[in-house]
Amino acid sequence: MKRIMLFIMTNIAIMAVLSITLRLLGVDSILAENGSDLNIQALVILSGVIGFGGSLISLLMSKWMAKRMTGAVVITNPSSNIEKWLMTTVENQAKIVGIKMPEVAIFPSPDMNAFATGASKNKSLMAVSQGLLDNMSQGEAEAVVGHEMSHIANGDMVTLALIQGVVNTFVVFLSRVVGHVVDRVILKNNQGHGIGYFVTVMIAQVVLSILASTIVMYFSRKREFIADTGGADLAGHQNMINALKRLGQVAPAPLPEQMAAFGINDKGGFMALFSSHPPIEARIAALEEHAISRS
Repeated sequence: MKRIMLFIMTNIAIMAVLSITLRLLGVDSILAENGSDLNIQALVILSGVIGFGGSLISLLMSKWMAKRMTGAVVITNPSSNIEKWLMTTVENQAKIVGIKMPEVAIFPSPDMNAFATGASKNKSLMAVSQGLLDNMSQGEAEAVVGHEMSHIANGDMVTLALIQGVVNTFVVFLSRVVGHVVDRVILKNNQGHGIGYFVTVMIAQVVLSILASTIVMYFSRKREFIADTGGADLAGHQNMINALKRLGQVAPAPLPEQMAAFGINDKGGFMALFSSHPPIEARIAALEEHAISRS
């Protein structure tokens, strides 16, 4: 899911910028106003401002960032049969799931991929790659579109933004506690926070953000199963299974370095914790089990 890794990377960047800005404005100095004591109450407030601020800003920027990172071109006047079909399919599915028509875009990639993003379900973007339109059957492509439309209708981006905000808050809080301990205990600095504190905070914040992303990825994987079910309901159970099988048969083409983490890859072992998607086999098995339970 392109939007998840994009969202997390944007969060880390925004948190870093907010941290530096607040420090330059002198807000961070409240943590040292009582000498060697750590002002926990002030730290909690600061952590919440930076944590949820980063999450909400990245949510608001999600469509803009996605377009520029993928080169997605929004369809305003369909100029080909495939563009007309795509617009009609999205419009029909939007009516079924009860949301406003999202922006529809195609991005230039030979890989079979798609994503949906936006600050709310009624101000969203749904994009598919040219490779998906070229290599999937109409039924399979319709199922993928249905999958992404289900993400929008279920408000997954907002849900993950709230989860990310909570995670961010803990990351900011813990990184500053670690920085305080290093500054006071290891470096023996009792005259306000020194350079050791600020360097430690920045390093700890990056490391903890990467580790904390596993929590967001866990919820992302859970939402994928639900979106698969939504795609099956919108485009047909077998079409959704066929689309997943098609994705599982073809290795993703290499993406630009800045997009390398956005592709649909199933990771095994430890790296599975950092995957936004469950394995294709697990998704197909879940769909088949769901079909049996409904029959």
